[in-house]
Amino acid sequence: MRTPRPGRILLVAFLALAAGYFLLPVYWLIIAATKSNEDLYGSFGLWFDNPRLWHNLSQIFTYNGHIYPRWALNSLFYAGAGAVLATLLSAAAGFALAKYRFRGREAVFKCVLAGVLLPSTALALPLYLLFNKIGLTNTYWGVLIPSIVSPFGVYLCRIYAESAISDNLLEAARVDGAGEERIFFTLVLRLMSPALVTVFLFQFVHIWNNYFLPLVMLSDDRKYPITLGLVTWKEAADRAPELTQYTVGGAFVSVIPLAVAMLVLQRYWRTGLTEGSVKE
Repeated sequence: MRTPRPGRILLVAFLALAAGYFLLPVYWLIIAATKSNEDLYGSFGLWFDNPRLWHNLSQIFTYNGHIYPRWALNSLFYAGAGAVLATLLSAAAGFALAKYRFRGREAVFKCVLAGVLLPSTALALPLYLLFNKIGLTNTYWGVLIPSIVSPFGVYLCRIYAESAISDNLLEAARVDGAGEERIFFTLVLRLMSPALVTVFLFQFVHIWNNYFLPLVMLSDDRKYPITLGLVTWKEAADRAPELTQYTVGGAFVSVIPLAVAMLVLQRYWRTGLTEGSVKE
């Protein structure tokens, strides 16, 4: 057997340290979610002490008239619907910018690049003022509509469409009598699936973790996502100490959908989907 080179050993050690650094907070969250409010402060933070996970979860889900399940459903709606619509919009815009020639195409793409560089928090107040004028503040639409726009998704879809979709393949579909809508929905979306999964995951995580936009748009706590709801619990923990444990347990539950989405969709991250589809 070959002896590992020192450089490889150092690389593996560095990656192991990096993995430990990123996984330690997750490990602490799992441990803390099993403890009572007293044990959360009175026991060693990195090991179990009288675990009571199911009891804690039942308290979280039934507190204040089952408000936490409502927040979870709101987050699933915002993130799920927003990510799906953002992915379709990004695919259509990216494909059009990559394969259609029209005046101002590069100017539009430069505006998209500018949108990638613009932080979303800078747009929250202008969006609030605009949505307040049309009566969409404190509604689901006030959070959902801004979430379906993803400049990074448009950029990624254009770059991927330029390399993955052959002009000859599109011309062959048109010669066979396929319209532009049929080409897009039956051919383009299938060929762009690795990029679309990436856009979906990025947008899903972004919307799920979004805090500032719902904070600005919403005043009814029944419409809050999990992120905003947990912050309200944390701020009220001085008056109701049990909310500290509820916040920790709620944060633990909130990462489960993200982990499931990553595990389920990672198998679709494959390259070379169109390799060999067209012979030169």
